[in-house]
Amino acid sequence: MSPETLFQIHLVLGYVAWLLCFIVYILPKLKSMERVDAQRVIATLHSFRFFGLVFILPGVVGPGLPASFAQFAAYGDFLTGVLAIFALLTFRIRLLFWFFVVAFNLAGAADIIVDYYHAVRIGLPAMAGQLGSTYAIAIIYVPLLMITHFVAFYFLTRPKSTAAWALAGDAAAS
Repeated sequence: MSPETLFQIHLVLGYVAWLLCFIVYILPKLKSMERVDAQRVIATLHSFRFFGLVFILPGVVGPGLPASFAQFAAYGDFLTGVLAIFALLTFRIRLLFWFFVVAFNLAGAADIIVDYYHAVRIGLPAMAGQLGSTYAIAIIYVPLLMITHFVAFYFLTRPKSTAAWALAGDAAAS
């Protein structure tokens, strides 16, 4: 089997496995939380994206990994991780917290989408071995990150429940 085929199978099955796990175990828990707490959980996961800097660490990836891909992936992850950390640090200042939640989700989702575009453009699946140990990031970690971005956007755009609005109205009236 070619490296390209193996990479594509791994990537698809990475999404399938995480979706199954997410739907059964993680999503019900997130849906039972207050929106702010669910976003805090998602921010915690993304706060580890500073680890993406390994894409530019010599000896971790192969010398044939195009620098244009590696640098964009590394710095996109780093930016997303720092924004997620800022979201966690500003949790008690809600306006800032929500700003950073939106910022890290926009930056993170854009990073992954552009990384996929770059990967296809440079033929990364055919040279997947050049990812070295970061191969696991692309196959195991990235699908979970992308799924949580979609969930975060869903939570950001869904209206508050009527009970939450009623409580907010009661609090404002007192």
